[in-house]
Amino acid sequence: MTETLVIDTTAHAAETPDTPQPYLELGLAEDEYARIRDILGRRPTDAELAMYSVMWSEHCSYKSSKKHLSYFGKTTTPEMKAKMLAGIGENAGVVDVGDGWAVTFKIESHNHPSYVEPYQGAATGVGGIVRDILAMGARPLAVADALRFGPADAPDTRRVLPGVVAGVAGYGNCLGLPNVGGEVVFDESYAGNPLVNAMCVGAMRTEDLHLAFASGTGNKIILFGARTGLDGIGGVSVLASDTFSGDESAGGRKKLPSVQVGDPFTEKVLIECCLELFAKKLVVGIQDLGGAGLSCATSELAAAGDGGMHIELDRVPLRAKGMTPAEVLSSESQERMCAVVAPDKVDEFMAVCKKWDVIATEIGEVTDGDHLVITWNGETVVDVPPRTVAHQGPVYDRPIARPSNQDALRADSPDKLPRPSTPDELRETLLRVVSSPNQASKDWVTEQYDRYVRGNTVLAQPADSGLIRIDESSGRGVAVSTDCNSRFVYLDPYLGTQLALAESYRNVATSGATPLAVTNCLNFGAPTDPAVMWQFEQSVHGLADGCAQLGVPVTGGNVSFFNQTGETAILPTPVVGVLGVIDDVRRRIPTGIGAEAGETLLLLGDTHDEFGGSTWAHVIHGHLGGLPPKVDLERERLLAEILVAGSRDGMISAAHDLSDGGLAQTAVETVLVGQCGARLVLDEDADPFVQLFSESAGRVLVAVPRSEELRFTEMCTARGLPWRRAGVVDPESDALQIQGVATFPLTELRQAWEGTLPALFD
Repeated sequence: MTETLVIDTTAHAAETPDTPQPYLELGLAEDEYARIRDILGRRPTDAELAMYSVMWSEHCSYKSSKKHLSYFGKTTTPEMKAKMLAGIGENAGVVDVGDGWAVTFKIESHNHPSYVEPYQGAATGVGGIVRDILAMGARPLAVADALRFGPADAPDTRRVLPGVVAGVAGYGNCLGLPNVGGEVVFDESYAGNPLVNAMCVGAMRTEDLHLAFASGTGNKIILFGARTGLDGIGGVSVLASDTFSGDESAGGRKKLPSVQVGDPFTEKVLIECCLELFAKKLVVGIQDLGGAGLSCATSELAAAGDGGMHIELDRVPLRAKGMTPAEVLSSESQERMCAVVAPDKVDEFMAVCKKWDVIATEIGEVTDGDHLVITWNGETVVDVPPRTVAHQGPVYDRPIARPSNQDALRADSPDKLPRPSTPDELRETLLRVVSSPNQASKDWVTEQYDRYVRGNTVLAQPADSGLIRIDESSGRGVAVSTDCNSRFVYLDPYLGTQLALAESYRNVATSGATPLAVTNCLNFGAPTDPAVMWQFEQSVHGLADGCAQLGVPVTGGNVSFFNQTGETAILPTPVVGVLGVIDDVRRRIPTGIGAEAGETLLLLGDTHDEFGGSTWAHVIHGHLGGLPPKVDLERERLLAEILVAGSRDGMISAAHDLSDGGLAQTAVETVLVGQCGARLVLDEDADPFVQLFSESAGRVLVAVPRSEELRFTEMCTARGLPWRRAGVVDPESDALQIQGVATFPLTELRQAWEGTLPALFD
């Protein structure tokens, strides 16, 4: 005989207050469980307990970070908000970029799932962020990814990295979305806890903006897209809300809910279906189903509306038999959306879904009450105030303590390390730096991505920022960049985060685009560690203060805690994404130098003896200590204005910012990307080592046509931006000649720069 499934209803819950419930196993603390009982006036049903547990998880509720994230609101001025159409709290940030166009962008983490199952973890990370963009009413246009792994030669990195890259490529390529930017970084601290941060950018007309809310009594709730299955039960909402244990003897983890399984072809059809629904004005409100699945979509839609909601959960299309209400609500099956539709639009809505062969089911309606009520075969299994689920979870004021080793760390200056001084030593150092895994070409990764599908990609990796055209008639485009040097953040979380902001801001400007807005993905260790919370607080304040100084708002982002294995936390990694706008992509500035003989190379900005956390100290000596480079955000703003003016007026033919590896790294990449020789001239009055390997911020190497050199340098001088002649483009040469140091044939540089990752992963 088949066992009858007993459903825990609200009436049964009220009658059985002492029934034991697995709240601890679901990640709820005792006081949190007690608070749920106080809210409901009884014990929760199994389905309600599932909803609260996933929605009050660290990943969904931000319970350890809310207190600190509020600082963004305190530092955002009305002027910064002027072009912001949607901000923190929405599925993604939206900014007005002119000519009636709005652009939406966001970056989110999918870290722990990508360790458990690298391909699907990374693939569904891409799928989830794409749906966030889609839910705002925009067509997704491009993706980017910021990836971090353990040591490049570690066995587990060889397991995780190929799967993650294949997952990012497989999903994005099938969707037909170009992958235009990002990073790949290796460090011991990410061993066992890789970071997979996925970004998406989309565009729409300003009047097409959609928000997630359920209003209008009688409006219907329609679930459409893929069927709901057992994959991803609890998924990222649970997996991302606890640390990995150090015990992997059984090949497992402390918590191993099933990682979601993605189907990019279903999502591609879902995108086109949604866009037609938007174009026909058939949607009142819409929410994608990502972390926490239907628990999130129903509670957030109801909480943002002006009434209640009734859901008939047994109407949800399933792909597994015997699923309980708790499982249906907690499933994070991919490629699903939830829409609020007026009754007179339902038939037309369903017709559009049928046209695209998308499963669509009316599962409920907006009510005039103030509760979210969910029934299963006529029995009430959920009856909750929706805001208590979606927005009124616990808020913790975690203990904060400056790490006890912070002073010693900062005092451990790299100044004592032996420095190369002879031409031979400088030559060897340069080759070791550019061939190190972090500095080597990432072509092995990026060539697996389709960077030019759809035909609107203007710049892509290895350019400083990705640049895409959003309007073919005017040529208007947007640039995106993601950056973070976690070693700098470890040495000084406040300044290190501002350096990440400055670099991302500079990379966007280096393409010729005006930086406009910021998103972030804040990756840290366990919030129960006071030292981690100190890093987090300092980082948030550094980013907020930096954005206020630059005049660019934070439009949204993601917090990812518990990134550690056992007691070992990752280096604090607040990835900062910056979006910029360019009026005409034909005036973009490429990274590689061209073939016009005699173009002048100019180094913009000041170079100082700054090596704390530098690539040189890390690669050559395995050293991490001292102070990070200074940051001057007013100088960064001035530098960006001059780069944008140089782009607009045709004064710059190529540009590449100086960051990890300093001038040496920038010069090598400039000649190799441009496939053109050059002569680099160092300042005779300064130390060649400092000039080549310092990582002082606020610097860019530009190539300027001879006809524009005087006009450009006069502009720099008049505006107070330091500059010096750093060399000349030499298309007749097949080498990079660094005067007084060495001549590097391009073939030698290419072998050093491009050979590292294929040797490790092919």
